[in-house]
Amino acid sequence: MNTHTIPHTSAKDTVVRQQHALQDPKWVRWSLIAIALGFITLFICLPLGLVIYQALSKGIEAYWTALTQADTLAAIRLTLLVAIVTVPLNTLFGITAAWAITRFEFKGKSFLTTLIDLPFSVSPVISGFIFVLLFGAEGWFGKLLATYDIKIIFSAPGIILATLFVTFPFVARQLIPLMQEMGHQEEEAALSLGASGWKTFYSVTLPNIKWALLYGVLLCNARAMGEFGAVSVVSGHIRGLTNTLPLNVEVNYNDYDVVGAFASASILAGLAIVTLVLKTLLEWKQASR
Repeated sequence: MNTHTIPHTSAKDTVVRQQHALQDPKWVRWSLIAIALGFITLFICLPLGLVIYQALSKGIEAYWTALTQADTLAAIRLTLLVAIVTVPLNTLFGITAAWAITRFEFKGKSFLTTLIDLPFSVSPVISGFIFVLLFGAEGWFGKLLATYDIKIIFSAPGIILATLFVTFPFVARQLIPLMQEMGHQEEEAALSLGASGWKTFYSVTLPNIKWALLYGVLLCNARAMGEFGAVSVVSGHIRGLTNTLPLNVEVNYNDYDVVGAFASASILAGLAIVTLVLKTLLEWKQASR
């Protein structure tokens, strides 16, 4: 009778074989890296470089003149105003919504979660048209607003409302998964030791969610400053009054003011780069925790 000897395999050999089995060949890894770098260069680095090149194509003096035009300065002020109003309101809403969804059980909880995701599924242009139908001259509340001489559409309030709608999920969507994962044992312990609700929030909850909160605020601010579709519908494109920076880029480009268009675009490109750097730092901070 023939006997077959089964070779002995040590645990170390098994681990080594598993590691080799999970590793792709070098040519596969380098090919994937090259493809990824090629896409990044083609669709991100090259357009950003083109923006800076076109903005400076006629020299620093022409670039500075374009940035200091009255319409451009008005667009910058309006963009900052929109961000200053919408970001704090969305931060407050995001914290409140995340707290309600993760800490309480109530009827309509799933419906509230769906509403938070609604701006992600609705086109910004459609959301702008909704505000026109509500507050425009022929809208549902148009005659009532005209009676009291209140103007929303084609003015700053309409731009702020449209921006609020498209940006309000960002903070809430960063906090809800984190607070669900955290649980509420630490908060219950603080309350049982006599801490008030506000004290528990500032001493226990806020330190645990601060990096996710900052991450959501950062994304919300970037979207508020860069929003085009919804703002374009409700603004009316009134020079010096209702044009934000993205709209100012379009207006200048349509008027064949290439330097002016790309000068405004360079500000938005700089904002995108700063956002990317801060986003990376916040992700590193969250991962280190």
